[in-house]
Amino acid sequence: MSSEDPLAAALAAAGLGDVRPGESRPPEPRIEVVDSTPEEPAAPRELWPEGVGTGVGSLPGTDPVDASALVTGETPGMPAFPELPARGVGADMIGRTVGLLVDLSAEVVPTGWRVTPRAGRDLRRARDLMSTDLDAFGDACDRSRPSWVKVQVTGPWTLAAAVELPTGHRVLTDHGAVREFAASLGEGLRAHVAEVAARTGGRVVVQLDEPGLPAVLAGSLPTASGYGTVRAVRAPDAEEVLRELIAGIDAPVVVHCCADTPPIRLLAAAGAAAVGIDATRPAFHGATAEPRALDAIGETWDSGVPLLLGLVPGLAPAREPGIGELVRPAYELADRLGFDRRRLARLAVPTPACGLVGATPAWAERALGLSRELGRAFADPDES
Repeated sequence: MSSEDPLAAALAAAGLGDVRPGESRPPEPRIEVVDSTPEEPAAPRELWPEGVGTGVGSLPGTDPVDASALVTGETPGMPAFPELPARGVGADMIGRTVGLLVDLSAEVVPTGWRVTPRAGRDLRRARDLMSTDLDAFGDACDRSRPSWVKVQVTGPWTLAAAVELPTGHRVLTDHGAVREFAASLGEGLRAHVAEVAARTGGRVVVQLDEPGLPAVLAGSLPTASGYGTVRAVRAPDAEEVLRELIAGIDAPVVVHCCADTPPIRLLAAAGAAAVGIDATRPAFHGATAEPRALDAIGETWDSGVPLLLGLVPGLAPAREPGIGELVRPAYELADRLGFDRRRLARLAVPTPACGLVGATPAWAERALGLSRELGRAFADPDES
């Protein structure tokens, strides 16, 4: 993919596309609405315990044992299965998900992952890395005994936008291929969830990462030739594919999109148990807040669907912010929309703004710790 590819930009902004296939990087780089008024929102569905914090997924470094110890130690309420893309091919978010597909194979070519008739070295490496990661995560969870764990995979639309057909065109350009990939992903995810549950002893939350979905909906992705763009996908079609995938997974599904203006309504309408966003984006707070974005959050909360709110910076700031400073955007969001701050522990789960692959190991640890502390602040807003 070229540097001008909106999908590549979305993955990089998400902290999920920092390592391109074939490259590696040093470990230390850089619904039914019950009441339409916000005062009486529908009760959020019983999911994870109130007051927890969690990670988004990607971390710096290359050691799955250290990463698993980190997430279970800093976010014991719901540790996120670590992703370590600095290991290169097969550890990137696309390759990691391709490794879960059933009856579909792909290999790395200069432009990214491309469909191939049979499994080759790249796919075998992705599956070997996943097996190693599962061993490490299972051992760490065996010691910490979390009641909930979270796994992350690339969502069907970002996957279809990133993987190429044998012709070199994106899977996204073939409606039948998109459906085939989504079905294969669903089958692979069901097996993955069962294995993670067996290894960790915890209940599993599935996070579908869709940083490329806004570009898919906007029709801004370049064609293989670079002289045109792929036709936009209609919002109802995007919602339908997500709904069918989510309905087939026997676990709560969070759909995460950390774009500037994520399609929150679409994701909630598709049956997501929660929607993940980067709440530090200008559209969600302060003088730059966009009414449409705020309305979407209000309607989502009103229908009982919680949000994973990215509040902790993905890169170490010059000065570490205090908990009061970090939690303020969430409090102001609740106040502005007319929701009692005391409901935040049920309406929201704090996380880093997005992936931490670009962070130093020290900041990655602190960011997860701050997410945990923010969860406690949600549970006790007066003390905060």
